[in-house]
Amino acid sequence: MGIRKLKPVTPGQRFRSVADFKEVTTDTPQKSLIASKKKSGGRNHSGKMTMRHIGGGHKQKYRIIDFKREKLGIPAVVKTIEYDPNRTARIALLAYADGEKRYILAPEKLQVGQTVVSGPGAEPVVGNALPLRNVPLGAIIHNIEMQPGKGAQLARSAGTYAQLTAKEERYAVVKLPSGETRRILLDCMVTMGNVGNSTHMNQDLGKAGRKRWLGRRPRTRGVAMNPVDHHMGGGEGRASGGHPRSRKGIPAKGYKTRAPKKASSQYIISRRKTK
Repeated sequence: MGIRKLKPVTPGQRFRSVADFKEVTTDTPQKSLIASKKKSGGRNHSGKMTMRHIGGGHKQKYRIIDFKREKLGIPAVVKTIEYDPNRTARIALLAYADGEKRYILAPEKLQVGQTVVSGPGAEPVVGNALPLRNVPLGAIIHNIEMQPGKGAQLARSAGTYAQLTAKEERYAVVKLPSGETRRILLDCMVTMGNVGNSTHMNQDLGKAGRKRWLGRRPRTRGVAMNPVDHHMGGGEGRASGGHPRSRKGIPAKGYKTRAPKKASSQYIISRRKTK
């Protein structure tokens, strides 16, 4: 997986770069594992726009991903590595020994034909899923559950990974991609290795139209708006008026909005590093 620069035969290709898709083995998804996906345009059930800069974009089908890895002890063979329009990572189609097929996030260095398995007895090698209590210290992991059986919620984006640093009583200490160090129950499932397609962050869209293909509409600078429209609006000329705060009076920059008595704070050892 790498980045490919285009020969600039048009202005929109001058700075554009795309993924080379060398790891992708097919462009036809598994029909039983896709679902329809509606676009909201950033509007809620009553038609009111609640999220700005959303709309348009290419039509997409959702790929149903197995984030739980709950088929314990059943080996599966990697059939294909595929592109998923709904996420930055690639996905892998697994064919289990009992005939079932499922998609998982494709880790780095996962190859077609490789056998993977999940469960406490699995080897700690790339693609296998284990409970944290069976993962060796210092291991690189991704696709991390926060509650046993709920399904993975952490380290799912392209190129991301976490590291297991310690085990203490019922909890494992994991350093997350953000830099936060957190306790997670030892019964939570994780997948070995780091998420593939790590060069995704180096792509350059190259033109505004390509951003529209992704479903993102033009974004107006806040300082160009009026105070009623944005917390950085107002002022005479190019000067923004007063301290940036929202329409409800909440300061916009540097003001900590995390609830001081949030229940999950007890599991956080050190917060993420800020700029």
